Amino acid sequence: MAIEETYNEKQGHWMLARLGKQVLRPGGIALTRILLSQLKINNQDDLVEFAPGLGLTANMACEYKPHSYTGIDRNEQAARRARESIHFSKARVIVGDAMATSLPDQYATKVFGEAMLTMHPIDTKVQIIKEAARILKPGGYYGIHELCIQPEDISESDQKRIFKDLGSNMRVHAHPLTIPAWRSLLQEEGFEILSVETTPMALLEFDRLIQDEGIVRTLKIVFNVLTHRALRKRILHIREMFRRHQNDIEAVAIIARKN
Repeated sequence: MAIEETYNEKQGHWMLARLGKQVLRPGGIALTRILLSQLKINNQDDLVEFAPGLGLTANMACEYKPHSYTGIDRNEQAARRARESIHFSKARVIVGDAMATSLPDQYATKVFGEAMLTMHPIDTKVQIIKEAARILKPGGYYGIHELCIQPEDISESDQKRIFKDLGSNMRVHAHPLTIPAWRSLLQEEGFEILSVETTPMALLEFDRLIQDEGIVRTLKIVFNVLTHRALRKRILHIREMFRRHQNDIEAVAIIARKN
């Protein structure tokens, strides 16, 4: 993947960040907490996070006082912002490609990433998972927090319809998978599935906003939406799209162990 110098604010997640939203992961902060809890981070762990974004999850992970934390982001502006946001003396964020991080073999004990595999076609997903396996020590954990589609036997035409709707509204090439497909991708690269957790995709629902952002920041986000006409139209379209697919799309967190 090519290195990017700046945000693409047309993409839905960066547009939400511009409006003040800090929690950009599909399952909200609650599913992120579950992911980190099930990674069982301790002070012996060398952590690697793919695409740390605003650095919120990085700070949550670093509260466990790991031996080290390394964030990998292909966007230079995002990497700078994450560096400024992460408050941990043993943390670093480097600009790089999740398919080829340049980290040594068996460097990390825990690798994780959120809402990034979803944004890539299947061959890129596979390469990122291969890289996670390469840099993990045997027995190390890989955690992902992504979008999934349902039911498990969803038709190809329905998948294409969902992909098209996500792409046109979020302006990213989103390709979520069914849970069996996510599991299979990980297992094919030598991972053992330890846990699977799901939650509704409710990123822009008011109750989720309060849960993720708190009352004060939620009010700030609402004010920003109301005072930015063009962005307001897009936000409402995105929320409408998620509601339209509420039975088709969920957030999923999977913990897998390298054999």
